Amino acid sequence: MSGWNAFLRDLFEQMPLILTGLGETLKLTVTISISGLLLGVVVFYFSQSHWAWVRHLIRAYISFFIGMPLIVLLFLMYYGLPQWGVSMSPFMVAVIGFTFNVAAYNAAYLTTAYNGLDHGEIEAARAQGFKPLQIFRFVTLPQVLRLSVPALTNQIICNLKDSSVAFLIQYTEFFARVQELAATNFQFFRAYLFAALVYLALVSLIVLAARFIEKRVVIPGVYR
Repeated sequence: MSGWNAFLRDLFEQMPLILTGLGETLKLTVTISISGLLLGVVVFYFSQSHWAWVRHLIRAYISFFIGMPLIVLLFLMYYGLPQWGVSMSPFMVAVIGFTFNVAAYNAAYLTTAYNGLDHGEIEAARAQGFKPLQIFRFVTLPQVLRLSVPALTNQIICNLKDSSVAFLIQYTEFFARVQELAATNFQFFRAYLFAALVYLALVSLIVLAARFIEKRVVIPGVYR
């Protein structure tokens, strides 16, 4: 027990820094979840364009950012761009890199939901004189968002977990503070176990919130 007592003592001593790091993790997660969803909606909208070259460009965007490892993208931006005279803070690099990555996944989720829609409603809207943007805003988008709730909430969970790689570009989030704690007392197992439990608790809260949202936006006949 002496090992645990020493670890808990160090943990409480560094708790202010750890809580600050946790706040940075939550800030990054919320930011990229919102920006990634908004950009994902825009990408999805253009994926339905009547112009073939736009659709091909969007497919290329989605394929590139889904295929590109996130850590490689962050390293390219944080360590590579300064060689071209472009320097950004770790937070800005994380937000931009994550946003492009998350938007690609979200656009793919929305596209999958769109393929499962009853397109008779869209044709009916066209017959009534709705413009393409109006059809997207009032018919397509509300339905695909509701159908994509499970996938989008899973993406938020991934955003939370993936945020831990941001410490590799000098962003002092929660995992970076846990690394500092582990380096202080060399009790790596206990430190990483503590981090795992915190992440598990946060993911559980997201899952509970997701279930609540799913019940509120359920489409009759779709979810059981």
